[in-house]
Amino acid sequence: MYNRLARAPTLRNEREAANIAYHMILRTLALALVMPALARAQQASADWPIYGGNSDNTRYSTLSQITPANVKQLTVAWTYQTHDEFPGSEMQSNPIVVDGVLFATTPKMRVIALDAATGRELWSFNPNLANAKTGRFRHRGVTVHDDRLLFTYRNWLWALDKRTGLPIRTFGDSGRVDLRKGLDRPIDGVSISASTPGVVFEDLYIIGSTVSESLPSSPGDIRAFDVKTGALRWSFHTIPHPGEFGYETWSPESYKINGGTNAWAGLTVDHTLGLVYGATGSASFDFYGSNRLGDNLFANTILALDARTGKRVWHFQGVKHDLWDLDFPAPPALVTVQRDGKPVQALAQITKSGHVWVLDRRTGAALFPIEEKQVPASRIPGERAAATQRLPVLPPAFTRQRITLNMLTRRTPAAHAAAVKTFREYDSNGLFNPPSTKGTVVFPGYDGGGEWGGPAYDPESGLLYVNANEMAWLLRMVPRSDKSLYQNNCASCHGSDLKGNANNIPSLVGVGTRRTRDELALIIRAGSARMPAFGELFDSGTIGDVVNFLITGKDVAETAGSNPNYLSYRNDGYKLWLDPDGYPPYSPPWGTLNAIDLNAGAIKWKIPFGEYPKLAAKGMHDTGTDNYGGPVVTANGLLFIGATTYDKTFHAYDKRTGKLLWKAALPASGNATPSLYVVNGKEYVVIACGGGKNGAESGGTIVAFTLPAH
Repeated sequence: MYNRLARAPTLRNEREAANIAYHMILRTLALALVMPALARAQQASADWPIYGGNSDNTRYSTLSQITPANVKQLTVAWTYQTHDEFPGSEMQSNPIVVDGVLFATTPKMRVIALDAATGRELWSFNPNLANAKTGRFRHRGVTVHDDRLLFTYRNWLWALDKRTGLPIRTFGDSGRVDLRKGLDRPIDGVSISASTPGVVFEDLYIIGSTVSESLPSSPGDIRAFDVKTGALRWSFHTIPHPGEFGYETWSPESYKINGGTNAWAGLTVDHTLGLVYGATGSASFDFYGSNRLGDNLFANTILALDARTGKRVWHFQGVKHDLWDLDFPAPPALVTVQRDGKPVQALAQITKSGHVWVLDRRTGAALFPIEEKQVPASRIPGERAAATQRLPVLPPAFTRQRITLNMLTRRTPAAHAAAVKTFREYDSNGLFNPPSTKGTVVFPGYDGGGEWGGPAYDPESGLLYVNANEMAWLLRMVPRSDKSLYQNNCASCHGSDLKGNANNIPSLVGVGTRRTRDELALIIRAGSARMPAFGELFDSGTIGDVVNFLITGKDVAETAGSNPNYLSYRNDGYKLWLDPDGYPPYSPPWGTLNAIDLNAGAIKWKIPFGEYPKLAAKGMHDTGTDNYGGPVVTANGLLFIGATTYDKTFHAYDKRTGKLLWKAALPASGNATPSLYVVNGKEYVVIACGGGKNGAESGGTIVAFTLPAH
């Protein structure tokens, strides 16, 4: 084994080989550090072995040292500074702890292994082999299985030796698999990554993907790879091909052109039933579907697949022909609910609209009544919105469903006047009001309702804990000009004025002073994060024209030839509705923490969640803020969560009542799900503090808390 680890993998160029050789030397030295840590931890440990804490994805812990009675005594046990933060960076990793070693990813996507008792670095691996300049990553961690660690970086799925951080040469091509392959699209035109770790079932590594929400876009196939070799074992087409179930719910050519429908938020496995569950996002393009007419199975769908074969067992579509970016934001949580005095194996699926679907996990049957609603037709030429949509009657929505005139802010007269002006310019008619050229208020919003952190579930009480956002966005559709490459392909995200959105989409104003021509051309050609790759659509001359426009502001090109991704309407950028001072222009709460009784279908308690420090200093407390990252609930009565965007606070609540029991300041917002574990008989709670969301300060620190020694 050591001889195998000492040999440099055969990679594509000398620079990559030298980079790996350098890391091999460091990893060999690191063995001396790793093995003692493993030996100590095996004396008395309890792991946080997978994303979400357990295979049910319930973020539930039975650890009992930290209690409601002593939680106020928590102090910092250790901190680890990645030194990888940069303006706008984030770190959403849920730390994995196995045998006393903590594994996570950093803002620059290094994979790190730390002694979980001390925070001392054991090894790190940099997948950016060419040391190319990169942008922001939104990445939620790694998968550890047997001797290996699996993670994704851009379009690559890597397998590392978990003891040393060295690539496992027998996996894929010298330790990595190209996720662009096997998608039935030209590889040069495919932009794909995965923000959420995959799951392991038997000898399979099953994973969803992150793809562009504009066109061109990759399809969102759910795929299973051999966990040892990296070979593709099965693939499920979330956009059905001819002859496959659901094909008739799309336009005939959709399987060639449309993308999205991806389980970007992750997957959940029921190892007893042999089923893998995924909840998919909307189809690309998000807001105008003239080239995907129909209900669009399996977009916005909870899917149950045979984990061994990838065959569909059942499906439940939550939104038909989505025009509002109403992705399912988190993987299903496997729960047990009481019906007629008997336990029923179920799953709970939170939504961006602020609802919870509770389904029988064997059949997909809803366990609460469903309301089928007639919804308005689209008035945009070429569009055909679904005639009906459905929502659960119970549990009730955990967010408000519509902004009305009497909800508008009165924080200051100027803020109120600005809010009224915008309100009258747009329609605000609640869910499923189709996009229009006049404009639509999308609420609770693209980042609204439940988010990617997912819920925590307490099996003892049947309570589901969900942190939620209420963030209004302004959606306006505009005719698309075929005279401008930028307007045709880029403005729907970055805006006609290039300003993007400080909260989600980077500004391109002055980008020529921050990036070289070659760097801009590479990003346009290959894609970055959710941005699609344009290498298939644009030739080198066309890419040069777009780069020239970004640098000079002069558009010198027209759309070249036939464009299968051309749509006659686009959205006018991603616009979060804020008042002139940068606050939501409607009454609080703007973020909440909720406990939902899944047995009764009722909300047990709800509290505002988060504060704006500047408003709190003026006496305006408990407004709630947008929040990202999920909670962890313990059997002995605690609910731990960071998540709040601006106040840099880690919280512990009484899970029964929502009373705040403890809080601690963090170096940056903890926009990640915490982990609980025991090493050497001592319990810790740890969280990644990356900040960077919606204009908040970026960070790169992991902080662990524990009780003081007695």
